[in-house]
Amino acid sequence: MNILSERINTPISTAELERRWAAVRAAMTEQRIDVLLMQNNNDHMGGYVKYFTDLPAMFGYPVTVVFPADDRMSVISQGAIGANVQLPPEGDGLRRGVRNAMTTSSFASAPYSLVLDAQHAETALAPYASATIGMVGLGTLPVSLVDHLRRGKFSKAKFVDASDLVDRIKVIKSPEEIGLIRRTAALQDAAMKAAFAAIKPGMREYQIAAVAEQAIHDGGGEQGIYLCSSTPGSDPLGQAAWQGNRHVQNRVVREGDVFTLLVETNGPGAMYTELGRSCVLGKAPQELMDEFGIVLEARKHTLSMLKPGASCKDIWDAHNRFMRQRGRPEEQRLYCHGQGYDLVERPLVRFDEPMLIQKNMNIACHPNYLTKKFFNSITDNYLLREDGVLEWLHKFPEEIVELG
Repeated sequence: MNILSERINTPISTAELERRWAAVRAAMTEQRIDVLLMQNNNDHMGGYVKYFTDLPAMFGYPVTVVFPADDRMSVISQGAIGANVQLPPEGDGLRRGVRNAMTTSSFASAPYSLVLDAQHAETALAPYASATIGMVGLGTLPVSLVDHLRRGKFSKAKFVDASDLVDRIKVIKSPEEIGLIRRTAALQDAAMKAAFAAIKPGMREYQIAAVAEQAIHDGGGEQGIYLCSSTPGSDPLGQAAWQGNRHVQNRVVREGDVFTLLVETNGPGAMYTELGRSCVLGKAPQELMDEFGIVLEARKHTLSMLKPGASCKDIWDAHNRFMRQRGRPEEQRLYCHGQGYDLVERPLVRFDEPMLIQKNMNIACHPNYLTKKFFNSITDNYLLREDGVLEWLHKFPEEIVELG
């Protein structure tokens, strides 16, 4: 029996973990992959490790997972150099599905130390020296680790990219995952309400963002990003600013300003959604309201195309045609994408995404652009349900909020 530690914040069920493992192992067998290798070092874009282990990688410290098709996992994380503890089948109250809990002390800022992590991976992969090793997340597997394996005892192994194998399972949300996603969306609604209620002239932008962050933490969220910006609403010269991170949130908010906040966080259980809204410390300028109307129209246009089997490239192209026809900037980055344990998860609604839109995906949509005076945006999440209906997950009003 798995008895989980009371210290864990909203653990996923063991049955859900076993569902994931079984689905991945079936796909591995089909593609003749013997073992998976992955590493993450943060829980904003570290969803692979979290998906397999229910443990986050955090703060730049690497967590490496070796996932065999026919055995329990090995997990390598920060700790005493050289430690290798064998766990019983039921786990240890924290780790489930893990045979070997290995630790070492390696740091990206000390490159020579990375060999310690690679040596543990070598030990965990020892039975697969001539097998097929699937690499999961090429953007997060360090070259130091892969090179060490390929040049050493695994020169006869076949290394393949298994990211897509895992992605196609991971992006389809189970009922338990959907329940956690709904909790995150509701928590962000409350955080936005708290932040807007706290705003008053004389506050700095980061102080307003901190109100939202406190609300997220109080509600069981762990990590996330709080982007914001403010603009003088009555300045005829225009001072539009793209929403930024903590380093550029030092401006003092004044009467009449337009303030925009984007809450990109996980909630209890660590599933991500995101919510973005603007408010005005006074009366909203007509120009801002007019541009907001175009943003809403652009989003409605995209949402109408989010159907099972839809092509991401087709949606991207249609959105940019829409923007051109209204004389507004085309999207050059990313305005619609999946979410889960990753802040940005496939599919990306973009020209280069081969994955199609499917049922039970959690999708964020945030068309935005700068004009001379204002940053114009709105951000919400949607669930493409099993019945094909696109459900709005947030409940915060879709409007420019006028304060005072």
